[in-house]
Amino acid sequence: MRVIGLMSGTSHDAIDAVGADIVLRDDTIQVRLVGQLSRAYPDELRSELIAALPPGAIDMATVCRLDAAIGQAFADAAAAAQREFFSGAADLVASHGQTVYHWVQDGAVKGTLQLGQPAWIAERTGLPVVSDFRSRDIAAGGQGAPLVGLFDLLWLAGHRERAAALNIGGIANVTVTGDRPVAFDTGPGNALIDAAVELCTGGAERFDRSGERAARGKIDADMLETLLAEDYYRAPAPKTTGKELFNRSYLERVLDGRTPAADDIVATVTALTARTIADALAPMRPTEVIASGGGTHNPTLMAMLGAYLGPTRLRTSDELGLPSAAKEATAFAVLGFLTAHGLAGSHPACTGASRAAILGSITPGAAGFALPDAPTTMPRQLTLAG
Repeated sequence: MRVIGLMSGTSHDAIDAVGADIVLRDDTIQVRLVGQLSRAYPDELRSELIAALPPGAIDMATVCRLDAAIGQAFADAAAAAQREFFSGAADLVASHGQTVYHWVQDGAVKGTLQLGQPAWIAERTGLPVVSDFRSRDIAAGGQGAPLVGLFDLLWLAGHRERAAALNIGGIANVTVTGDRPVAFDTGPGNALIDAAVELCTGGAERFDRSGERAARGKIDADMLETLLAEDYYRAPAPKTTGKELFNRSYLERVLDGRTPAADDIVATVTALTARTIADALAPMRPTEVIASGGGTHNPTLMAMLGAYLGPTRLRTSDELGLPSAAKEATAFAVLGFLTAHGLAGSHPACTGASRAAILGSITPGAAGFALPDAPTTMPRQLTLAG
């Protein structure tokens, strides 16, 4: 099955698309990556999206406009992927959409909202679309995140090391393999780093390019200890968080009355990301951490993380044949493939759900949609090529 996977994460900067040729043979999913591309959000749309995120207050008219505009942006990315990777002939689109709110109350997830109306994608491409992946896991009692847990476990099945798959997006999440696998959000990835840069530059800069500001700055030990006092870090897994908590207003509250230099603020929140990832992984004692996501392009963050991890080996998913920028879009392409075959896309141990669930909703394409013959058993491993 030729699947287009679409993803935009909690950095809210671009839509990543992959083309994947996916086959299920016996107990193995074989994934051949055909190509990847990234489409930045138009500046006006990104600005309106950022303004709508917590703690912003918006009306339903804005929600409607964003749902349509994001859907159209996803449709553009899907059409480009369909044309460039499959010469116009694909079978399915798996669209994560854009998370704008993840409703967490007293450690339990009550709901989630991803915008990006899939009808625009189906109409533009003529293909069926699987979307709204997280809601079904939440309805089954799960956290709805991180949903890449099942993909990680299949991908790393048979791996000799006790591995942790780490994704550093706006929020950082991990999946740790073993007899008792676990997956959860460790806390901020790039979210507070980006917020610090925007705050310190008055919005002139959006992120710490190549970690240059953090490299120039000094870690403010007192500020770091204040940040580490956040209750979320001590909550048990499975757990999930987002920019509902870790946002610019959060950072401004911590900075109240403090006057560190701009680069020192960036260095401190960069250290926070590295420290909280390492602290979260320490009890599980992985022998290696396999990182992906935008944070892997920040050498200062990666150096700090390597130092905090100590003897634990740190590498990127690229070394295992999976481009770090394409990992999450690839994971959702696989989840869409599973849904289309009537197979569960979640792992209860990773999300805390009462059972594994078939994820998402299906929007038919121009020719409608018919489920393929469903396999009798779930796959046990995943291999990558391309």
